[in-house]
Amino acid sequence: MKWKNIFLIAFRSILKNRMRSLLTSLGIVIGVCSVIVMVAIGEGSQAKVKEQINSLGTNLLIIFPGISHAGGVSRGAGSLNRLSLDDAEKIAEEAKYIDAVSPMVMTGAQVIGGGNNWMTSINGVSIDYPKIRDWELASGEFFTEQDIRSRRKVAVLGKTIADNLFPGQDPIGERIRIRNTPFKVIGVLSEKGQNARGMDEDDLVLAPSTTVLYRLKGRRWVNMIFARAASADQMDAAKKEAENLLRESHRIEPKEEDDFGVRDQTEIIQMATETSRTLTLLLGAVAAVSLIVGGIGIMNIMLVSVTERTREIGIRLSVGARNTDVLVQFLTEAVALSLTGGLIGIMLANCVAFLLNRFTELNPVINPGIVLLSFAFAAVVGIFFGFYPARKASNLNPIDALRYE
Repeated sequence: MKWKNIFLIAFRSILKNRMRSLLTSLGIVIGVCSVIVMVAIGEGSQAKVKEQINSLGTNLLIIFPGISHAGGVSRGAGSLNRLSLDDAEKIAEEAKYIDAVSPMVMTGAQVIGGGNNWMTSINGVSIDYPKIRDWELASGEFFTEQDIRSRRKVAVLGKTIADNLFPGQDPIGERIRIRNTPFKVIGVLSEKGQNARGMDEDDLVLAPSTTVLYRLKGRRWVNMIFARAASADQMDAAKKEAENLLRESHRIEPKEEDDFGVRDQTEIIQMATETSRTLTLLLGAVAAVSLIVGGIGIMNIMLVSVTERTREIGIRLSVGARNTDVLVQFLTEAVALSLTGGLIGIMLANCVAFLLNRFTELNPVINPGIVLLSFAFAAVVGIFFGFYPARKASNLNPIDALRYE
């Protein structure tokens, strides 16, 4: 009953000055709401990045050129390129933990077709590319191994290209020109949308790797190699196997460094989300400052309350109340103010998250752990900043308090 009475008196005191209590807890409301929303936006961004990276394909390995050095100075990533079509074939034929391989030969060009033109990326790939990227065809068919061997001039269009070159038409069987070289359209890819960097993945043309390498690019080396591990459990084994096969293909001695790099999805996701995670922590820390400011506001108002209720405190102490009773009473009021602000902040955060999900592309994801942590932190703020006013009230001399005007 004693604790029940303490809480009843605390809430009566809060309700007695509703507007002042609301303004006092406003800092806590803003702090809790800000922390939850900021972290939710950060986690939503990270989830979106992971989803977009996973859209590259399942169990993906990316093999890219190495780094060259001149006079002790690095020339940057991709400056040492020795990746070839033979490397991709070797991995496809000899790897046990890899079930799909595709070289990637990239170049940019103006594509003309259907009376329109469009500047886009031309990617030379193998027949395994749709399997690696989990990319289905919307219509038509993909090119064959025979098309790759004979360097046939056939193309599969991304949806953006198909819509801009042949609006409202079926492009299958139509002719397009890439750098004055005629290509026959044999397929259209299904829509993928934007990737993690905000680029349109449907803005591309796929063609046989040999055709792009020898007919359009005129070079020996490929830009990179995509590979897919047979299963998620075999990612590490597949990565190690690809590294060993490439070292063997490039005749790299045991003590020499690799002239290539291999990254898996885990590394790609970690790199992509590291900046987002750091920003989330920074924003969360800044928002947490509002809780401290709110705590200072509670302390100031509780000090005012102690001054206003000095005679009341004196009467309680004179009729037998202990100093601890007064301490607990004022501390309970401070915590009640803080927790009320915390609850309002949680409700407000949910409303803000709902509106952001509804009307923006931020897609915040509220973490229940952060909600509980924010609420607990609000309680700690109430205890910490409410202790000094409560202690000051409990240490008042009853006679002086009764004389106070």
